[in-house]
Amino acid sequence: MKKDLMEILACPLCKGPLELSIEEEDEKEVIKGSLRCNKCSVSYPIEDSIPNLLPPELHS
Repeated sequence: MKKDLMEILACPLCKGPLELSIEEEDEKEVIKGSLRCNKCSVSYPIEDSIPNLLPPELHS
């Protein structure tokens, strides 16, 4: 996931801002990490540079 996407991403549940936590990155993008909404306390994983913004009950 490219870091500049943070400017346009919002929590799909409450539309609140997301906070990026990085576990692994390269010079171009975040490879592994998470996006967390502090407003509704939901985390969305980032794996293989792809953020999974599905509701938590649909995460596999």
